[in-house]
Amino acid sequence: MRRLERDVVTPLVLLLALALGAIVVPMLAASDPRTMGDVVAQRFLPPFATDGQGAFHLLGTDRFGRDIFARTMLAARISLVIGIVGSLLAGAVGIGLGALSAWRGGVLDRLLMNAADALLAIPRLILLLVCAALWRPGTLTVVAVLVATGWMAVARLVRAEVLGIRTRPFVEAAAALGATPPRILWRHVLPNALGSAIVAMSLGVGGAILLESGLSFLGLGVQPPQPSWGNMIADGRDAIVSAPWVALAPGLALIATVVASTLLGDALRDRLAGESATALRDRA
Repeated sequence: MRRLERDVVTPLVLLLALALGAIVVPMLAASDPRTMGDVVAQRFLPPFATDGQGAFHLLGTDRFGRDIFARTMLAARISLVIGIVGSLLAGAVGIGLGALSAWRGGVLDRLLMNAADALLAIPRLILLLVCAALWRPGTLTVVAVLVATGWMAVARLVRAEVLGIRTRPFVEAAAALGATPPRILWRHVLPNALGSAIVAMSLGVGGAILLESGLSFLGLGVQPPQPSWGNMIADGRDAIVSAPWVALAPGLALIATVVASTLLGDALRDRLAGESATALRDRA
């Protein structure tokens, strides 16, 4: 149990530290990270450099004299918001459709699950590229695309859980006491089926952040001058030899965030599995 707690705490602390930096660092920056600085005097300053005005640049500057550290933390706002909101909304849609499919059954169940299977058969990146190309690039478009392409796995998980829970004695007891089917579903069945969905949503945060960065790298996501880890890496690829810190800083931030999100999801899954095993032993 202590190991599981450490596995949860470590990535959670990392994500909270990143979120705190995303809030505080851009506010304390000497200049707006989205506007150009003195291109002649501040262009491609290396890490730990001080410019002519006495401003310290922890991670250096880019081709327009903008502070890389402040831009990386500002981009973290976008990536974290898109990743968390996109994963939560996709999870909410998947939970609702999966529960409805399992509870109603019949034609509705077949239609929803066939649609989910068809979408799962198509690589998600392809769907993202097609949707992003059809609509105007931007933050709202990225979130909408993540939701439209991310609900299927959660829906199938919730459907399987609901199908197993609806046959348990406490559901029959609630029906015998006069509870309506919608009340049984939303008050008794669904709360017991959310464990797997929560784990899938936490694991989906890292994937959503990675996909958003990929879209922004291709120019189909967050648009400049608003920084995103993806478009910052794209801006720095031409100077990867002469000024590697321009692309390296957002790249490392992206890797750390995705790894922390994945570790947090894995730890939650292990903890949920441990609690389920304990409950089975107690019943035995």
